[in-house]
Amino acid sequence: MPPASRAFVVRHGNTFARGEAPRRIGAGTDLPLVESGRDQALALRTHFEGRGIRFDRVLASPLLRTRETAALIAPDLAAEPTAWLREIDHGPDEGRTEAEVLARIGAAALERWEAEAVPPPGWMVDAEARLAAWRGFLGAFPTGNTLLVTSNGAARFLRLALGLAPAKLRTGAHAEVDETGLLVCWDVRP
Repeated sequence: MPPASRAFVVRHGNTFARGEAPRRIGAGTDLPLVESGRDQALALRTHFEGRGIRFDRVLASPLLRTRETAALIAPDLAAEPTAWLREIDHGPDEGRTEAEVLARIGAAALERWEAEAVPPPGWMVDAEARLAAWRGFLGAFPTGNTLLVTSNGAARFLRLALGLAPAKLRTGAHAEVDETGLLVCWDVRP
């Protein structure tokens, strides 16, 4: 009997160097991985290999940081560019520090995004399309192990599609979903 199919959702590695102030970076900014981000991707590769996990397919957001992460985790497979895995658009907050974002939208708006996935004013997020894409993926679960490399903004909608509250997926961390739609783990870093 073949092993059960699984999907591993990975958030790309770090895009900010140690000591650099993090900013809201979404679909409008195509940053490469920094050294620590490449190290995170390689740690994920070692983690998966240590568990005996080989990937049959790789889907990745079209952004450079996700494609680089995918290539480091599964170097023998070409990542398929997947538009619905693209990061959200932070609109007027793109490239701004967290303090600047809070000053513009307020803590309550940011809390609603974190707890309910309600986008703050000016952010462009088609929540229904994202939910439909995740539900479509889960409903036609692929055979074998699939690696999906994306961002936190896109990954949070997986949890919503499973009927769970949104939660952050840290850089260099992964989640696992089995073919029955059970979330096996969330936000695991090797």
